[in-house]
Amino acid sequence: MAERRSSNLAEKVLSRLSTEIRGGRLAPGDRLPTEQELTSTMGVSRTVVREAVAALRADGLVVTRRGSGAYVADNPTASPFRIAAAQLGRLRDVLDVMELRLAVEVEAAGFAAARRSRKHVSAVKSALRSIDRALKSGEGAVAEDFAFHRAIAEATGNAQFPRFLAFLGSHVIPRQSVRLSVDTPADRRAYLERIQQEHSRIVDGIAAGDPVEARRAMRDHLTRSLERYRRLAEGSKQ
Repeated sequence: MAERRSSNLAEKVLSRLSTEIRGGRLAPGDRLPTEQELTSTMGVSRTVVREAVAALRADGLVVTRRGSGAYVADNPTASPFRIAAAQLGRLRDVLDVMELRLAVEVEAAGFAAARRSRKHVSAVKSALRSIDRALKSGEGAVAEDFAFHRAIAEATGNAQFPRFLAFLGSHVIPRQSVRLSVDTPADRRAYLERIQQEHSRIVDGIAAGDPVEARRAMRDHLTRSLERYRRLAEGSKQ
């Protein structure tokens, strides 16, 4: 709980400084307020301030100079794509990421089927078995599910696909961010087993070297997941 609160505070500091930079209140070359000034004016800890500044640096909005502090970058509007982890508890944001995955992972499955090696197929099948073991142990298999999709990305032979999934990280698995809309352990297990059946179909398409079937299986899997969370979002509005 404390960790989440710290992350939310860092997002608050990040949002304020980003707005000031993008709005021109802090111009290129300007020095950011010191840690002490930010902790005082925003009522947060030094750790929170450092986390926010690190995110600004990762976004390309600021640069740091040893012993001098943080300064607005020369071209702060040219910042890279970023998904704020703290916002992904909102169903709308989870749905947006699911749609993004749909646009990328369907083709990844097709490329994996067309280009897969024995090593790749073995890795994908091993990841599938890892999910099975986790489910039999009563676990949610979030990490194993992510590893499965990562193995498919690796099988494309294109390093950008696994890099993309690594960037999304746990957000690839929406149940990491949103509580499942099922009531009992038995319901949750049945839900996860249905997902595993969809995974098995994807593996079959890749192992058979059938890009059309691999794409279709991945599209069906992600579309069904998207619909599950859309129903959950609709239910939350009622």
